Amino acid sequence: MLDLFIILTFIAVGAAVGFRGVDLLPDLLTPTELEGVNIEGLRWVITGFGAFLSFAIGFAAQVSCRRIEKKIKALPTDVLLSRSAGLCLGLLVANLMLAPIFLFPLPREFAFIKPTAAVLGSLIFAFLGLTLADIHGQTILRLINPNSIETILMAEGTLQPSPTKVLDTSCIIDGRIEGLLLTGFLDGQILVPRFILQELQTLADAGNDQKRARGRRGLDILNRLRTEYPDRITIHPADYKDVATVDAKLVRLALDINASMVTNDYNLNKVASVQNIQVLNVNDLAKSLRPIYLPGDSLDLKIIKAGKEPEQGVGYLEDGTMVVVEEARDHIGDEVPVVVTSALQTSAGRMIFARPQTAWA
Repeated sequence: MLDLFIILTFIAVGAAVGFRGVDLLPDLLTPTELEGVNIEGLRWVITGFGAFLSFAIGFAAQVSCRRIEKKIKALPTDVLLSRSAGLCLGLLVANLMLAPIFLFPLPREFAFIKPTAAVLGSLIFAFLGLTLADIHGQTILRLINPNSIETILMAEGTLQPSPTKVLDTSCIIDGRIEGLLLTGFLDGQILVPRFILQELQTLADAGNDQKRARGRRGLDILNRLRTEYPDRITIHPADYKDVATVDAKLVRLALDINASMVTNDYNLNKVASVQNIQVLNVNDLAKSLRPIYLPGDSLDLKIIKAGKEPEQGVGYLEDGTMVVVEEARDHIGDEVPVVVTSALQTSAGRMIFARPQTAWA
């Protein structure tokens, strides 16, 4: 019903414009030019043309309206509310800042400045409001509803807000950020500054084959992340013309928006830490998760039970990690020195394989 109403409205408006537009002909043409013109016939021709053209425009408007409606329905409620609030806030600021322009008297020749400034100002501040909502959406929602349980718990200090994460070039090219997002170990909003995107593009266009491959890999990974996590990955438009290096811009941005930084760069890690910026180093995370025991390490292990395969025995480390020992079925109940041969890490946990030290020797 709405689709039909939109199309009929456009047709009616187009027909009315065509029907009434003929009345302007005496003002636009001279009596000589109007001589012999059938005004009434022309009126109906223009009315029909206006109705047909408006039907096409109305159909396009109806399709666009349905697409927008579909996208709005797909948005989470909190994102929709925060963006609406950000849009209203941006338009309010635009009207407050543009008020002096409308009160200032302008000559007739410059009268176009007022409507132009109104349209451009509203568009710019509306976009800034939406960007602000994407970055600080939860904060805006807490301002709208200060009596929510989340707001009360945060005011008490029971809950701490999740800081926004800023990605640097090395972290994107490394690729392990995909695994962190997939497993849910990296929460909060993820920002990719526009100058990082430009650096990736510069690498992708470089003459050096190695740099070009790294740049293209980073762009491919970033495109996948934006496709898989459209609500969390945001391209931040901030740039600092007065700052020379990309690392310095990253530090400046993290300080300005009180964000954390995700990086693999050792030097950037140190610089950010000195300025009290929380740094999430993927290399440090991988180091902390590596197995305690590596192939060739020795330990004393008590064999608890028999394994699934012949001659296997099973023991456990203090943290509960299972150790499968070959040729240890005869040592059940005994504590024997073993040598680690391999380790297997799965989503179900870690498993270590070993042999008795005598068999290893």
